[in-house]
Amino acid sequence: MLRILFCIIVSLGLFACSSKFTKIQKSKDADYKFLKAEEYFASKRYIFAQQLYEELIPFIKGTSKYEELFYKLAYSYYYQGDYVNAENLFKTFTETFPSSNRTEECEYMRAFVYFKQSPKIDLDQTNTSKAAGLLQAFINTHPTSSRVKEANSLIDQCREKLEIKDFKAAELYYNLGFHRAAAISFTTLLENYPDTKSGEAYKLYAIKAYYKYAELSFEEKQKERFDKVLSECSDFKERFPESKLLNSVNEYKSLANNNLKSIKR
Repeated sequence: MLRILFCIIVSLGLFACSSKFTKIQKSKDADYKFLKAEEYFASKRYIFAQQLYEELIPFIKGTSKYEELFYKLAYSYYYQGDYVNAENLFKTFTETFPSSNRTEECEYMRAFVYFKQSPKIDLDQTNTSKAAGLLQAFINTHPTSSRVKEANSLIDQCREKLEIKDFKAAELYYNLGFHRAAAISFTTLLENYPDTKSGEAYKLYAIKAYYKYAELSFEEKQKERFDKVLSECSDFKERFPESKLLNSVNEYKSLANNNLKSIKR
C-alpha cells in the first residue's frame, strides 16, 4: 500500500513539474525563459535547461546573453551523457566565440568528450585516436594552460589503449600463422610507441615471427629470410644491449645460423 502511495505521489510530482515547464515554454517573455533555463541548469535539471536554451536561440542570438546560453547548452548535453551533441557544440562554441575566455576550456572539453567516448579495447578505437590528436593539438595551442598536465595524462591513457589494441592484432596474426604480417606488426608497434616499456618484448616477438616465416618458407627463399632473422637479432643487441631477453635472442641467432649452414650443405 505504501509503495502504491509513493508511486502516486511521484507521478503527481512529475505531472506538476511537467505542467509548470509547459507553461514556461509557452511564455513569450524571452528574459523570463532565460532566467528559468538558468535556474534549471543551476539545479542540474539539464534536460529542461537544454530545451529552453534551444528554444531561446533565435531570440537571444546576437545579444550579450548568447555566449552564456551556448556555453551552458553544450554542458547541458554533456551532463546528460549525450557526447555526440556536446562535442559538436563545444566545437561550434570555439568557432563562434574565438576571443572568449571560455574558448580554451571548450577546446579542451571537445577533446575530453572524445576521450569519454573511447570504447573497450576490443572495439574500434577511432574516438580514442581522435581524443589523443585533439588533446595534443590543445597542448600545442595552449602550452601554458593549467589543463596541460591532465591532457598529457589522458593522452598517455589513449596511447596505452591503442598500443594494447595493436599488440593484440599482431599477436593474433602470429597465432593464426601469418608470421610475416605478425613480424611487420610487432616492428610497427615498436616504431609507433618508441617510449613503450614493452619495446624489448615487441622486438623479440618480431624475431620469433621472422624465424617462423623463414622456417616455413620454400627452400629457395630461406637464405634471404634467415638472414633477415640475423639482421633483426643484431638490431636488438644494438637497441637493447643490457636486455634480459638477450639469451632468447641469441638462441634464435644460433637457430638461424644453423639453418643457413644446412642450406649451404
